[in-house]
Amino acid sequence: MINIKLKKLEHFDTSLPLPSYETAGAAGADIRASLGPGEKMTLKPGERSLIPTGLAMEIPLGYEVQVRPRSGLSYKTGLMVVNSPGTIDSDYRGEVKIILGNLGNKDEVIEHGDRVAQILVAPVLQANFQVDEELSNTERGAGGFGSTGRS
Repeated sequence: MINIKLKKLEHFDTSLPLPSYETAGAAGADIRASLGPGEKMTLKPGERSLIPTGLAMEIPLGYEVQVRPRSGLSYKTGLMVVNSPGTIDSDYRGEVKIILGNLGNKDEVIEHGDRVAQILVAPVLQANFQVDEELSNTERGAGGFGSTGRS
C-alpha cells in the first residue's frame, strides 16, 4: 500500500467522507461531489461538466490515479465518466475534478456528496520511444478494429 496525501481545498465540505473503499476487496475508492451543502446540479442529455471534489492530491512519482465510472451509477443513470479512465498525473497539484457526461435521454441530477466516480492507484512505466524502419511480424499484423472476428 502506498500513501497519497490529500489536501482539503477551501470549498471542501468537511462533513463529506474522504475517498474510501466500500468493501475490503474493492479496487477503487469512491470519490464524492463537493458542490456545497444543499447544492445540486443538473446535466441535460448530451451535456458534460466538471464535477468538483474539493480535493487535491500528491501522488508519488511512478504512480497515477485513474478516474473510472462507478458501475451502479453508469447502469442506473445516463451518467458516465467520459474520459474513462481519466488520469491524474503524479505532478498535478490542482483540484481533482470528474468529467461527467449524461449519455442518457433524461436530465440527471448530481447532489452534493454523491459518489460520482471511483479512483484507482496504478503504477506507471514511461517508455523510450525509438524510430525504426522495421517492426517484427506477428500473425495479426496490421489487422485491427474487428479483424479477429466477433466470437
